[in-house]
Amino acid sequence: MMAHARRLVLVIDDSGDCAETLQIAFEALPDLDVLVCSNVRGIWPILERDGERLAAVVTDLHLSEYDGLELIRSLRSDGRFAHLPIVLISGDSDPRTPQIALSNGASAYFPKPYSPSAVRKKLEELLC
Repeated sequence: MMAHARRLVLVIDDSGDCAETLQIAFEALPDLDVLVCSNVRGIWPILERDGERLAAVVTDLHLSEYDGLELIRSLRSDGRFAHLPIVLISGDSDPRTPQIALSNGASAYFPKPYSPSAVRKKLEELLC
C-alpha cells in the first residue's frame, strides 16, 4: 500500500520573520509540508515539481519583484490552480485592498499585523 503524499502549503513572503511565523503556525497542521519562498521566481520550479501536492498558497501582497495580485491572477489562469485556496496578507492601509484582493481571486485576506493562529484557522477551513 502506498502512503498518501503529504499536502504542501507554499508561503511566499520576502520578510523572513513573517514567513517563519507562518511556517511555525502551519506546521501544527497534520499531514502538511510547509515550504517558504522569499521570492516569486522560486515558486515556478516548485509548482512544476510539486504542483499536484500543492494544497494552498499564502502570499504577501507586496513582494520585491512581483505583486501578490499578479501572482494570484497567474495561478488562477492555470487550470491546475484555478480552485486552489490562496490567502493574501498585506500591510497595505488602503481600505479597498481586501475587496481588490478577493475580486482578483484571493480566497481570504488578512491585514498586517495578523494573528498567525487566525491565519492557520482560516487555512484549515479552506483545506477541508
